Amino acid sequence: MDITELNRRFGIAGQLAFETGPGDLVQAVVTSLKASATISTYAGQVLSFRPASAKADLLFVSEKAYRQAGKAIKGGIPICWPWFGSDPNGNGGPGHGMARTSQWRVTGSRQLDNGDIELKLGFAIAPGAYEYWSVPLALELVVTVGETLSLVMLTTNASDSAVQLTQGFHTYFAVGDIAKVDVDGLDGVAYIDKLNDSAQEIQSGPVSISGEADRIYHGQIGELAIDDASLGRRIHIQHEGSASAVVWNPWIDTTKAMADLDDQDYERFICVETVNAGPDIVSLPAGGQARISVSYRIESL
Repeated sequence: MDITELNRRFGIAGQLAFETGPGDLVQAVVTSLKASATISTYAGQVLSFRPASAKADLLFVSEKAYRQAGKAIKGGIPICWPWFGSDPNGNGGPGHGMARTSQWRVTGSRQLDNGDIELKLGFAIAPGAYEYWSVPLALELVVTVGETLSLVMLTTNASDSAVQLTQGFHTYFAVGDIAKVDVDGLDGVAYIDKLNDSAQEIQSGPVSISGEADRIYHGQIGELAIDDASLGRRIHIQHEGSASAVVWNPWIDTTKAMADLDDQDYERFICVETVNAGPDIVSLPAGGQARISVSYRIESL
């Protein structure tokens, strides 16, 4: 569907418009009285969100991010689906699934009664579409832009057999200085340390970053928050439908090894990801649906 047709069918005058972005990838741009946002229809990926009252964007996107078909965009909120991490079947599928490197369809848009803007995107796996994945699935993403940013992923199993699913919002939060960031809400929670042979550990106090971190927290996880002293803000993270959270920062050496990150970018973001991953695996029966959601709110410190 071309830009003209997208704007005719799904544009909202003065609030939501579609345009061609970097790499000729189509993106939806929200400019409401409450907030601004950019959502790429490639990868179904939110790239920017800034409430009208905020001093800085919620999200980090690398200036070196790839903007081309078949490549993941480094930053924003990548959608990991239908698996999180490496291909669970060992069939050579891409890391974090195919949704984050595929074109999605725009399926709906509207202005809610409270003035928030809602955009719906869809991605489907047809029978036989991939050699490495055989189960037909349909994914709907609902993005709501207002004073808060909310995302809902709804997966439908279109096959006649059960399937196991992992998934997540791989969110890159912009921070002023990673050395002055704390993640609250994980004290006493068990985690898998991916950098220490998947050793099982228990978090003590807030999470702070002083080196490379790649951890899957699992169990009873409530609301999380990121305290960012440099930007003078606290980011509230509320979630439903997940019992896991990933905290990731590549630190110095891994950042330097990534062509789509600047050498200093590790100082500018932290990933706190709402996921079904690690031991948190969704078993989806034939014809069944699974829902996972998250919302983000910025508060001044």
